[in-house]
Amino acid sequence: MACVGSALGLRCTVRALAAEGRSRRNWLLTASAAIGSGIWTMHFIAMLGFGVAGSAIRYDVPLTFLSLLVAMAVVGAGVFTVGYGRSRVRSLLLGGLGTGIGVGAMHYLGMAALRLNGSVGYDLPLVALSLVIAVVAATAALWAALTVRGTAGAVIASLVMGAAVSSMHYTGMAAVRITIGPTREVLDGVTAMDFVFPLAVVLGSFLFLASAFVALSPTTRHAAPGVTAPAGVPERTEAGHPPTAEPSAG
Repeated sequence: MACVGSALGLRCTVRALAAEGRSRRNWLLTASAAIGSGIWTMHFIAMLGFGVAGSAIRYDVPLTFLSLLVAMAVVGAGVFTVGYGRSRVRSLLLGGLGTGIGVGAMHYLGMAALRLNGSVGYDLPLVALSLVIAVVAATAALWAALTVRGTAGAVIASLVMGAAVSSMHYTGMAAVRITIGPTREVLDGVTAMDFVFPLAVVLGSFLFLASAFVALSPTTRHAAPGVTAPAGVPERTEAGHPPTAEPSAG
């Protein structure tokens, strides 16, 4: 799920760089929703395998929804930086930082939604390492998506981004320290199967349908007259090759 969301989001980011006006904005919004949904879905599918001996687990519904919205918003800040930045290097660095922080924010806000009979603490060095992994790998994924041409670039970028999300998640989970409390009070919230799993199915369906739409949608093979690619970003077709010049009338 992390790779599917990343592949769709990065592909939309590449499409955005070849578009202008509202079209560019819409591609970047789709990229934000795709990457944010992929991060969220991967996290909570993984959390279906998480258990604590001696305590039931519930999830706070408002915080769980908020983690999804924060993921989309913070990742959106990153991809919009890439989409509208004038300096390629600065855009990639800031975009990778924003996207990586979005991955981390989603994870730890999602963990804040956890309810159990006890307390949750963290090993801070591992938390810091998880955020570094997310930022570095997200920056590498954006670079691969915008630099390595053709199908190979798309595959490499989605795998790197998927690895970033998964590595950040499990490093963050390795940082978890749980202390079980003496009481066994009834917990607020809902179980993962009652709420998280159905929502994950909905978001997963959105990702696959949106991927099909992007794959089948026509691409602009030639820039409009007077429109140039952003500074430092070469014009290219969806296949990753520079557009061929139209033969002159003469």
